[in-house]
Amino acid sequence: MENTNISLLGKRSSINVRKVLWTLEALGLPYELEEEWGSGHRDTNVPEFLALNPNAMVPVLRDGALVLYESNTICRYLAGAYGKGALLPAEPARRAMVEQWMDWQATELNPAWRHAFMGLVRGSPQFADAAGIEASAAAWNAKMRILESQLEKTGAYAAGSSFSLADIVLGLSTNRWKMTPIEHAALPAVEAWYARLASEAGFNQFCANGTP
Repeated sequence: MENTNISLLGKRSSINVRKVLWTLEALGLPYELEEEWGSGHRDTNVPEFLALNPNAMVPVLRDGALVLYESNTICRYLAGAYGKGALLPAEPARRAMVEQWMDWQATELNPAWRHAFMGLVRGSPQFADAAGIEASAAAWNAKMRILESQLEKTGAYAAGSSFSLADIVLGLSTNRWKMTPIEHAALPAVEAWYARLASEAGFNQFCANGTP
């Protein structure tokens, strides 16, 4: 294992914190998860936390003097600093493909599930209307069909033949899709890929761990 001074602020139930935890596990990096921060735990709207992330959101990574927020950025940093080509290739075109699917997860896939997930899983009154949930579920399935098409092309992983950061972030989103009580599109390539992820270090602990 690398000799690091990594600490992570966040709560284990957060999907974005779990992205980072899975990345750390996949890279075999030692770290300290500080006393849990976030809703239901320590308040992030305090000067101590806001000095690290003015958005009052988890996760926050500290690696020595470096402080980072935004989960996908943290994952990229860890793979770039410690991965030696694992999870995030050095070659520009292959790296861009991984980052493309990470960005797609954040900007296209995540917005689709918000209404359905918040209404059906979180029980938020703001997202309780049936029409909004139905529209969100349809949009979510449509985005998942895009992932299905990509996996049919690669026959392996999201960005190509090798497991990468794209699979970590998309694996967590797929876990959320599978665990939300909506009608799920039939996506055999997604199901085969998700089963393939089970052999990766950190999958059972941080993805398929019973938390959507």
